[in-house]
Amino acid sequence: MAATVDIRRAADRAKTRIDWLDSKHSFSFGHHYDAANTHHGLLLVNNDDIVSPGTGFDTHPHRDMEIVTWVLQGSLVHQDSTGHSGVIYPGLAQRMSAGRGILHSEKNDSWTLTGRESHSEPVHFVQMWVVPDESGNDPGYQQLEIDDELLRGGLVTIASGMPEHRDQTAIAIRNKYAALHGARLQPGDTVSLPEAPYLHLFVPRGGVALEGAGELHEGDAVRFTASGGQRVTAIEPSEILVWEMHAGLAG
Repeated sequence: MAATVDIRRAADRAKTRIDWLDSKHSFSFGHHYDAANTHHGLLLVNNDDIVSPGTGFDTHPHRDMEIVTWVLQGSLVHQDSTGHSGVIYPGLAQRMSAGRGILHSEKNDSWTLTGRESHSEPVHFVQMWVVPDESGNDPGYQQLEIDDELLRGGLVTIASGMPEHRDQTAIAIRNKYAALHGARLQPGDTVSLPEAPYLHLFVPRGGVALEGAGELHEGDAVRFTASGGQRVTAIEPSEILVWEMHAGLAG
């Protein structure tokens, strides 16, 4: 496999804009289909979503997918057909394993002792899908607080199925070849990317400089093959998400 660095700019992403949703898609999604842009490594979806107050995704099905949700601003209410429910907010990682089939909803609402009420602010989150090792597993759900201090100044493992990450702060995904790392960086902070056959770097907030490639700004992404070790330096307060993948899709 040849080493490549493929920069994808924010403005080039497909977009879904309706009255309650502003969604930008790094890969083919829904009716936005491009045969040349269906995945990178094991990552099939990297959606950058803003949902208006009091609205959201009604109950809908998924199967055989590991879905990781990372909230940047606001909060998101999750409910699913296995009985799990919760509120996801910045610093709380969530993983839903669709397995042989699951129904769920995601809303920009909140729960109080007196019932459900709408939030007054939009919620901004990134939702990422990777394929599982095996199909037909039991559906599952996990959420975990990733301490804010751990996300300042260095890459922290957010979600992983890789055996070497079992003792680190991470939610578990059902693919032993994939891990998601994140960092919150202040200007001048630098992290080094892991080495892997496939890497996906996404900048959901702020701006950074990528060694050998120049500046990346909010919404930009980079797809690496047979690479790693490059330094990423914040040029303003920033957040980055990095998928490390040691396999690609078969076929």
